[in-house]
Amino acid sequence: MRNILVFVLFAAMVCWMMFSPIYKHVLIARQAVLQQETDYLLEVGASGSYGYIDAVMMEQSRERLAAFGMRPELVRFEVTADNGLAATEPTSPLPRGTGIMLKMSYPYENLFEIDRLIGLEPITEGSRMRTLGMKMSEYMP
Repeated sequence: MRNILVFVLFAAMVCWMMFSPIYKHVLIARQAVLQQETDYLLEVGASGSYGYIDAVMMEQSRERLAAFGMRPELVRFEVTADNGLAATEPTSPLPRGTGIMLKMSYPYENLFEIDRLIGLEPITEGSRMRTLGMKMSEYMP
């Protein structure tokens, strides 16, 4: 009986050790892609040509994220300006020196379920990884 218990515990531990690096790499890659996309959107949106981040830019961002295996409908964007003006309006771009802040989030999608094998409680279902960036607008009317 003791041998069976040792085998089951050893098998569970081996499974966790084999697969835990995989989900951690997926998590790190997703976080990096999300941060890279945040930085790219801020770079384009705060450039001298735009001064905003609109819905079209966000949709293009979703398409780029889908190319990395992320589900585009789950990506959330939050765009704000430091002076309280709308940062998503192409008709009224933010003037030079105004900060544009972008927050993006994406769910973990059960990446931590394998932790149950060793008795750890996985992250709650509604949890999301988040990225944040801020850049000053360079738009000159």
